[in-house]
Amino acid sequence: MGEFFAGGQYQWVAYLLAIVLLLLLWLWYRRKTSGGRLQRVLSDISHDRIDGLLIPNGDEGEIQIDHLLLTSRGLLIVDIKDVVGTVFGSDKMQDWTVISEDRRFTFSNPQPALYDRIAAVRHIVRQVPVAGRIVFLDGAEFTKGVPDLVAGIDDLQAEFGEADKAVANVKVEAFKPHWDLIRKEALGAQVGQIFGRRNV
Repeated sequence: MGEFFAGGQYQWVAYLLAIVLLLLLWLWYRRKTSGGRLQRVLSDISHDRIDGLLIPNGDEGEIQIDHLLLTSRGLLIVDIKDVVGTVFGSDKMQDWTVISEDRRFTFSNPQPALYDRIAAVRHIVRQVPVAGRIVFLDGAEFTKGVPDLVAGIDDLQAEFGEADKAVANVKVEAFKPHWDLIRKEALGAQVGQIFGRRNV
């Protein structure tokens, strides 16, 4: 009789491990497909792109921008949030909360930081439209309304995609001198940071 229960315990452990393995595979697949789809959309809507950009912030400092895109509608700053669960956040809340099946956590409202990044880019390219979006991947859901500047992957495609590529290319050509100015300022900020570190 004891052998039966011992064998049954092994069987339950095997089932539990199989469930955990399937859950991990599902999470990996979801992240890979969602992240892959985001990269395809970013490539589709941008004519050029800089990742990990460092530019002056206008107050004798620098500000980091994860993704800056040259689009047919101007320059677009993209901040990416990869959270799974229901997101409770609004324009006036200092902290946003994510509630999923197994946990609950908060993070600072990402809008003020994005507004600072937009202002820093506008300080350099004053005559070009500059927009910013906080892109939540597919695992996030806003049930109480979507705050300002927040978008999903499909929203980003719908808002910044251009069906007519010839028209898009004409618009982008007008923005190219300003895009080159951003690149120049970014190089200057990086050189300044290197020399600043050496002097410390």
